[in-house]
Amino acid sequence: MQLRDALMQVEEIRLHLARTESFRGFRAAPVALSAVLAMFAALAQPLLVPDPTHALGHYVLLWMATAAVSLGAAGATMYIRSLQPTLTLLRETNWLAVEQFLPSLVAGAIATAAIVGAAPEHAALLPGLWSLFLSLGVFACWRLLPKPMFVVGVYYLLSGAIALVLGQGEHALSPWTMVLTFGVGQALAAAVLNFTMERDP
Repeated sequence: MQLRDALMQVEEIRLHLARTESFRGFRAAPVALSAVLAMFAALAQPLLVPDPTHALGHYVLLWMATAAVSLGAAGATMYIRSLQPTLTLLRETNWLAVEQFLPSLVAGAIATAAIVGAAPEHAALLPGLWSLFLSLGVFACWRLLPKPMFVVGVYYLLSGAIALVLGQGEHALSPWTMVLTFGVGQALAAAVLNFTMERDP
């Protein structure tokens, strides 16, 4: 009984340390890669989906594939780093960050499915909504991230709001809306990670 209580206390201490530890699972390189991928997807969109309002499924597939590759690169980096014997606490902070960020991804996926399936006439809202959901994810795990990442969350929030207001009519589903929200946002996040964590000895 005492041994089990001691093990539970040790686990609680590890979780407490993970919550107070600055999350170092994200690296600048995969985040910067996602910004580059957003630019390539924007350049490819006019060729692959020249009329996204009448090919909404293809538009969503293009940007969901871009997001999936970006998330895969970030996830692989987090996993590989967590295997290093000197970074065992990183596993707990990885899970905490994923748990806090995941609801925003799920909510974004549900909203996307709802618009595509039931209200495609409102598809112009998608880029702005995606940016808003991403800002919520950043804010959710901000306490684990470098403090300047708050600026990234604010950027996604403001750019999402602007996209919702201006991304209508001839600008609906413009590839440059995605570049200005996600491309610039991810580049900003990569810069924050590089200057606040990767240059910290």
